[in-house]
Amino acid sequence: MEDLAAERQLPLAPMVSALEGSRYNATVARLIAPSPPGKKVWRSWLTYRSRFVEPKRIGWGVDFYNENRDLLNQAAQRFGVPAPIIASIIGVETLYGRNMGNFRVLDALATLAFDYPDPNKPERATMFRGQLADFLTLVMKDKLELETRGSYAGAIGMPQFMPTSVMHYAVDGDANGHIDLTNNTQDAIMSVGSFLAQHGWQRGLPVFAPVALPADPTALVDGGLEPKQSWSTLSAAGARLQPGASSDGWSSQPMGVVDLVEEARGTAQYRVGTPNFFALTKYNRSYFYATSVADLAAEIEARVTR
Repeated sequence: MEDLAAERQLPLAPMVSALEGSRYNATVARLIAPSPPGKKVWRSWLTYRSRFVEPKRIGWGVDFYNENRDLLNQAAQRFGVPAPIIASIIGVETLYGRNMGNFRVLDALATLAFDYPDPNKPERATMFRGQLADFLTLVMKDKLELETRGSYAGAIGMPQFMPTSVMHYAVDGDANGHIDLTNNTQDAIMSVGSFLAQHGWQRGLPVFAPVALPADPTALVDGGLEPKQSWSTLSAAGARLQPGASSDGWSSQPMGVVDLVEEARGTAQYRVGTPNFFALTKYNRSYFYATSVADLAAEIEARVTR
């Protein structure tokens, strides 16, 4: 703690006092703990998608979009991220602010930093110690309240930013001198746009390339979180433009084949992600997550009033 205070030029005594006020939260530890040994959890794209791309979340997304149209369009203009994508992320993360979590962030982060429930993943405890350090830094700089509430993993506000993301990517959308991701929709919307723009989102690119893949594209999937393939490589392997589609813009970009698996059945759906798909994976390192965001955004966009 002394090293952190010195490195960041923060007052030591208040930091120590704040940390001493943290409490172990058994519910946090239980929720983050791995599945019991021997219990297989089958990954299912269709099950995952049905949790997020469903009528209530779509309907509330349309309402959120229409209520915040000007703010969403301002963010889209500023950061190049389409308004439906920003709305969709907030919808997937917190049901448009309806479910932001009620865990004391200090307790959640301290629990996971010092008593992480999976001893086989020491790197996770290290990560949470870094998040705790950033949370305390934000508190000492009056950018967050010590009693801030959030998810069981310490994520904050409508966009569920971890403290490190609050520190580096959050935006004072209404220029009032204070960033509030929990109560200020403008700050939340602008911050999502800021995060994606700083993680590789490219203005004007689709999330998925309009491509029909060969019958068995398994060999084209590398499972990574960076696009590494070219359109020439994919077309040589049998990929073709969908009828009526254009190759303008995206075909010169790196891309990657995305597998959306049904493990129990041994099947998968496949899509071709552009750099914007992989920017979404920086928000959550999951093909399922990024695809759900894109699909929910498409459903919202198809229904919003013009």
